[in-house]
Amino acid sequence: MAPADIQNGGYSEPLDSNTALPHCVTMAPQSSYHAFLSLQSRGVLALPPEVRKRLGLDVPGAQVEVVEREDGVIELRPQVPIPASQAWFWTDDWQAREQEAHEEIAAGRVTTFADGDSLLDSLPIAPPGTESSSD
Repeated sequence: MAPADIQNGGYSEPLDSNTALPHCVTMAPQSSYHAFLSLQSRGVLALPPEVRKRLGLDVPGAQVEVVEREDGVIELRPQVPIPASQAWFWTDDWQAREQEAHEEIAAGRVTTFADGDSLLDSLPIAPPGTESSSD
């Protein structure tokens, strides 16, 4: 394919705002999607409703990350905005702890309790005079 063809999405004729592209949709078993979308005035690109719904982009405030790669590909990545009060959960350190906990649970290294009192009763009690002080 010639460079001009690559720039025009595989079409040998130059594309402009009046060129109608075929709307081709292929749904693969992995829920992948392929279509030609027209860029509207002011750069607006409308994703089809079924794609927005499947990716959780059908709610107010939904965000899409746009990445322009060095090879000319533009990637659209659905993003979920995180409230500032919950940002700590998504730090690398906390996610590493979450992964560790997930691995422990998957390996069966857990103890369950019927209620909070049972949990507290299972904790070791320090002998008198050995409690640590918070100096």
